Amino acid sequence: MEIRLNEKRALVTGGNSGIGAAIANELSKAGAKVAINYVSHPEIAEQMVNEIQAKGREAISIMADVSDSSQVEQMFSQLDTSWGGIDILINNAGIDGQKADGWETKLDDWMQVININLIGNFYCARQALKRMVGQKSGVILNTSSVHEIIAWTGHSAYTTSKAGLSMLTKTLAQEAAPYGVRVLALAPGAIKTTINQTVWNNRAGLNDLLEKIPLHRIGEPSEVAQMAVVLVSDAASYVTGRTIFVDGGMTDYPDFAHGG
Repeated sequence: MEIRLNEKRALVTGGNSGIGAAIANELSKAGAKVAINYVSHPEIAEQMVNEIQAKGREAISIMADVSDSSQVEQMFSQLDTSWGGIDILINNAGIDGQKADGWETKLDDWMQVININLIGNFYCARQALKRMVGQKSGVILNTSSVHEIIAWTGHSAYTTSKAGLSMLTKTLAQEAAPYGVRVLALAPGAIKTTINQTVWNNRAGLNDLLEKIPLHRIGEPSEVAQMAVVLVSDAASYVTGRTIFVDGGMTDYPDFAHGG
């Protein structure tokens, strides 16, 4: 089955690196117009736009800090001006934050993760839904993590933000369903990106990580991106309000493979 997203208007937040960049490229390959949001490294976003346009497809880049509601509003206004609205939102921008036990973490550091990963996702979803509900069509795909259900010592803000995002996804899906709008979450496990390079580039760290993955390998950004394309397409037209895990079986708790 060939999935086509011809002329669909898509926005990928945090779209100029890692999983976001992979999703932006896969959406473009499927025929979508792609807006690449970034908060730093504009040269990378522009390079991506140029590469997409060189293939005869349409793309733009938009700078906005998703944790700033006014910047998010301006970003969606720019989409309105450029393309007349939005059909697909990939809520991907996020950070893992500074590692520290909960009683030692700095409050500003903790809140920064929440503001970007959870509140920023809501700001973007809110703007997208205002448009999608009116046109009675659209898909929002939130990038979650296996840590929406698996605790992660030293990263309480991150796990809290992803668990919150799971319930936000379900609630918005329930609210938007009568208008033909779907809201989903995609939860990667260990994926080979620069954000976790210190782990997979270190033999001991890699071996420890692989013990947590039944498929015994790290995933590629393209594997997450391809699932994202499926979920925002009509192939998943009856799927909403759920988190889809792309994790090599990490949430299957491989430690229990040999008994409790």
